[in-house]
Amino acid sequence: MDHDVLDQRLMSRAITLAQEACTAGEVPVGAIVYDPTSKSVIAEASNAPIANHDPTAHAEIMAMRKAAVAIQNYRLHGLWLYVTLEPCTMCAGAISHGRIERLVFGASDPKGGAVVSGGAFFDQPTCHWRPEVTGGVMAEDSAMLLKSFFKARRNSK
Repeated sequence: MDHDVLDQRLMSRAITLAQEACTAGEVPVGAIVYDPTSKSVIAEASNAPIANHDPTAHAEIMAMRKAAVAIQNYRLHGLWLYVTLEPCTMCAGAISHGRIERLVFGASDPKGGAVVSGGAFFDQPTCHWRPEVTGGVMAEDSAMLLKSFFKARRNSK
């Protein structure tokens, strides 16, 4: 299976996870950790900082934590991370520390993103590990979900 088809399939699943977060009242972001060697999903998660009372409970962090437990290693060498929204600085740092091989994200985040937006974390000289990055996969679907979520929140106040 080529990257484009796989990226679409896994991002579609990440969007479903994001929708689940939205239903739970969380910012709709979903993430999946995939092992290209075994061709299997190792872990998946959605945003849960409100439910978990944890400001670090972003979808990426939650999925990487689950993946690390699943493989019994804090280094996630060779694994790919799919996430519906461009990671923030905290998540980019975790991706680097975890040694994720490939990052695939949906919508860019001009306000809070740190991969292609903001400080472009992986381009900094202090970044010790840089994943291969593919952005914009199903970006419109991810962005629409986020826009709808925040519009509904603004209208409910």
